[in-house]
Amino acid sequence: MKQFIAFIRKEFCHILRDRRTMLILIGMPIVQIILFGFAISTEVRNVETAVLMPSSDAEVQRIVERLDASEYFHVKYIVHSPDEIDRLFKRNRIELAVVFPSDLNRLRMDAEDIQLIADATDPNLAVTRSTYANGILHTALNAIKRTGTKADASPSLIVSGKLLYNPQMKSAYNFVPGVMGLILMLICAMMTSISIVREKETGTMEVLLVSPVNPLFVILSKAVPYFVLSLINLTTILLLSVFVLQVPIAGNLFSLLSVSLLFIFVSLALGLLVSCLVRTQVAAMLVSGMVMLIPTIILSGIIFPIESMPGILQALSCLIPARWYVDLVRKLMIEGVPLAYVWHEVTVLLVMAIALIGITARKFKNRLE
Repeated sequence: MKQFIAFIRKEFCHILRDRRTMLILIGMPIVQIILFGFAISTEVRNVETAVLMPSSDAEVQRIVERLDASEYFHVKYIVHSPDEIDRLFKRNRIELAVVFPSDLNRLRMDAEDIQLIADATDPNLAVTRSTYANGILHTALNAIKRTGTKADASPSLIVSGKLLYNPQMKSAYNFVPGVMGLILMLICAMMTSISIVREKETGTMEVLLVSPVNPLFVILSKAVPYFVLSLINLTTILLLSVFVLQVPIAGNLFSLLSVSLLFIFVSLALGLLVSCLVRTQVAAMLVSGMVMLIPTIILSGIIFPIESMPGILQALSCLIPARWYVDLVRKLMIEGVPLAYVWHEVTVLLVMAIALIGITARKFKNRLE
């Protein structure tokens, strides 16, 4: 045990005296969670909007004020002809236009007399903007009807809905679990992947090989320091998610920390396996940074839903540890389900951890080639 502790102390010294490594381990997760949390957003905000008002009807004014008061739209131009809207679109001055009829009194609640014109160079964004604007306009028209100014209007059917777990439809609720898995996977795997390779390149592997310590303990001694630093990263990420990105922890904090520690261990084991398979630090960085990055982003459900993928890609996604961790975080942190409801995902990560450690121990070379 004393020899094992000595190896851990040696690895800590290697890490702490390298400022660049410490900057990557501590600084990069903070920058990434903030940038991803604020930059990756499916919400629409401050959409530059033009309104075509053939008449200065008081009810139209109320609807326009309702639209402009929302955080999603900024009514920048009031125009009086379709040609003006066309010019604003061509000059890239607006992203949405609302065209009112000349007489709002003839407007029925279920008619499509109010026209929405959106810039569809980005189709998904155009649909989202139109949907948001349509919801605000329907709310304003229903409010006008309730005041009695539309007593002659035909009755409309109001369908009410309820959004579970994320009623404000904040995109951070969707991206924070994915970003947590991405950051922990890349940082843990990338930093541990160069640990054994560094010993090979610097020539200190001979010292490790002639020591009486079991090869498994040598591997674990290199994982322990990064495991401790990963705990610091995990704490930082959770604090930023709750207090900066305003994503609450709906479930049990202890359960969330437990599965996060398990995922960190899987990521560390994967990084150690890579370091046993390659010969140079550059190759280790490329494998951990490039080969792991793309599958983690595409096949873990961070951006693209796994259910919409072809069957073969769904099968391949089962081999990505981040896929199971992202599901765990969404269920424990966002939905607030108990740990008993996610036993399947936890079991998969446990099997991955045992398998990776076993393969790494077998691949570890007891002699230099």
